[in-house]
Amino acid sequence: MVEVNLTKDDHARVSAAIAAAEALSDGEIIAISADKSDSYHDVGLHYAILVLFLVLAFFAAWPGQLEAWWSRIMGWTAVPSLRELLTLLLGIALLKFLVVLFIMRWMPLRLALTPGATKTRRVRRRAVMLFKTGAERRTVGRTGVLVYLSIGEHRAEIVADEAITAVTEPETWGEAMASLITEVKAGRPADGIIAAVGLIGEVLKQHFPKTSADSNEIPDKLIEL
Repeated sequence: MVEVNLTKDDHARVSAAIAAAEALSDGEIIAISADKSDSYHDVGLHYAILVLFLVLAFFAAWPGQLEAWWSRIMGWTAVPSLRELLTLLLGIALLKFLVVLFIMRWMPLRLALTPGATKTRRVRRRAVMLFKTGAERRTVGRTGVLVYLSIGEHRAEIVADEAITAVTEPETWGEAMASLITEVKAGRPADGIIAAVGLIGEVLKQHFPKTSADSNEIPDKLIEL
């Protein structure tokens, strides 16, 4: 994984890029960078439960292995009762469950084992939530756009207000997204955000050219979460 750091100079350059892009149109652009979009605790729990069921399935398929484990643990003793075997089975399953749950507390592993579709959905959900709280309907013409970068998941989203979505398609932002991701993969997140902001500014200029009545309604800065 490429280490991503944003310096004070990066913040200043992104702010300047946002101001320059907004100077071309009546649109407002917000840039947000986050370490990750979700804790994915449920993913760790799901893997632990999966291992628990695999343990139960293993001993159900090969019940003789349970008695073998009893002999390894207890040594030469009397033949175990059904209750003792079930208690041992529960103990082994619970131990495996807790071990996997503990291992999955390590975030890099949890992120690596999280399905890509799950990460995509949660990054999108977080981006939409941040847009609704920070940009949606905060501009007179409903012309706000959010550029959201979620570093841990290696994913980004562009979310636009209703006036913009009415005249654009999701594919409109393809070039901006590609530029953003390319630079981030190369370890240059600020350059990626700046490139995306510039391309978004061109789209906004085309559909919402600058008017004298426009004012700067949202601060021109990069927000790190």
